[in-house]
Amino acid sequence: MNNLKTVVVISRDMVLTSIVDRLLKGSYIVAVFSNIQSSLDYIYSSVPDLMIIDIATDDAFAITLLNEMKSDPIFGRLPVLAIFEDQFVIPMWDNLLVDDYLRKSYLEIELLAKVSLCIHRTERMVEVNPLTRLPGNIAIIKQIQRRLDNNEIFALAYADLDYFKPYNDRYGFSRGDEALKMLGRLILNTVKGRQPQGSFVGHIGGDDFVFMMDVEHIEETAGEIIDNFNKIIPTFYDPEDRARGFIESIDREGNKKIFPLIGISIGIAHNKFRKFSHYGEIAEVASEMKKYAKCAGGGCFKIDKRHHEFVN
Repeated sequence: MNNLKTVVVISRDMVLTSIVDRLLKGSYIVAVFSNIQSSLDYIYSSVPDLMIIDIATDDAFAITLLNEMKSDPIFGRLPVLAIFEDQFVIPMWDNLLVDDYLRKSYLEIELLAKVSLCIHRTERMVEVNPLTRLPGNIAIIKQIQRRLDNNEIFALAYADLDYFKPYNDRYGFSRGDEALKMLGRLILNTVKGRQPQGSFVGHIGGDDFVFMMDVEHIEETAGEIIDNFNKIIPTFYDPEDRARGFIESIDREGNKKIFPLIGISIGIAHNKFRKFSHYGEIAEVASEMKKYAKCAGGGCFKIDKRHHEFVN
């Protein structure tokens, strides 16, 4: 398995990118882009470990895009190493959200050390799920509570997999982990595709994920995630199991049993009609809706539309 860290390099300077590639090659996976805009799809899909960006004094558009990305609760944890010309005048750091910088004349001498330092510093400071590199429990709780404290109207979706344990038992944890990484990328891409700003995706652990969005986007997003998951998941099975549409595995009582292919159930809560003051309250409703989706057969989403106690 490839455990190399991934570094995104953004620069129009071919000499600079060739130097960076030569210095990092073999120690890191390097992905080069000419501008930050063209790198966003890759960043959403791969969640790299570091971004190196060549910033020119007059490139206000790149700085704006970078600041928007760093202000996002998901990608704010992505460390950014800026490369400046030697004569570049450092602006107010509040106006340029980078984590470290390097002058071009010091590139050959200091790049490897700076890259390693940025990545290790972030790993020490930020709580993320080690498998998907999505924000973990602490970040999720803070994100929900912040929105509630600010009286924001938002929707919280709680997703997990149906029949995931039999898959793990049948195929082993490494293949189960690949399915979870796929799900994390799918949720992240879909959520950010629907709502680039103000959305959030987190990985509680195991096969439990959450995402937060504006209420008007949440149902279409949940449906899209389920539809695409159902198209992708059969490819994670051996051909004979895929053709049968089920696997044989052992249930919790130790009996051999037939299980369908993995599905995904999503429960959704929001505060458009009901007021929540504590993160646990809205999380409990989302969990309740997820159980309701599972009871309905799984592979679907259920949304709480109660003003008080009525479930639609």
